[in-house]
Amino acid sequence: MTTTIQAARCFGDGDPLYEAYHDDEWGVAVHGEAALLERLALEAFQSGLSWITVLRKRPAFREVFSDFDPETVAGFEEDDVERLLLDARIIRNRAKIEATIANARAVVTLYDAGETLDELIWSFAPPARERRLANLAEIPGKTPESVALAKELKRRGFRFIGPTTAYAAMQACGLVDDHVATCPVAARTT
Repeated sequence: MTTTIQAARCFGDGDPLYEAYHDDEWGVAVHGEAALLERLALEAFQSGLSWITVLRKRPAFREVFSDFDPETVAGFEEDDVERLLLDARIIRNRAKIEATIANARAVVTLYDAGETLDELIWSFAPPARERRLANLAEIPGKTPESVALAKELKRRGFRFIGPTTAYAAMQACGLVDDHVATCPVAARTT
C-alpha cells in the first residue's frame, strides 16, 4: 500500500488569506517604489504581532496610506498621524505610523539624489542559494545582507528597520526565496 504525503506550505495552512500570500507573494520579486515602501511599512507594523493580523488589515493600510505612494505619504503631517491613530482598521501605533511617513520622506530624498528605493533595496540581494532549506528552522532571522541593508536604510533616514525586519522585507520582496524543499511552491519556483 502506497501512502501519499502531501507537502505542507512553509506557513499559512488553513487560512485562505495567509495561503494566498504564501503561494503568490512571499519570495516573489517585487519592484516599484510604492510596492517596496508598502512591504517595508507592513514589516514594521508586523513587528511584535502575527503576520496574519497585518494581512487582514492590508486593504485598510493601502487605503489610509494612499496606496503607499511615497510622495503622497511624505506629505502627511501631524493631523494625518492623529487621523491614522483613530482608525481602528489599521494597527494604531504612533511610532510605526510616524516611521512609515519618515520612510516615505526618505524615499523622496532618494529621488532628489537621483536614486530609487528599488535600486537601493535590490543592490543588497544576495546570490541565490544553490539548494533549498530542509525546514523552517534553517531559515535565518538575519543575514549579513540584511544587516547591511538595515544599516544603509537607517543611514538614508529610514526608521523602524533592523536586520531582522530587513530580512523579513527581503523575503517579502523576493530578494531571497526561503520556501523550504518540501513546500509545494518550491517545486514551482525551482
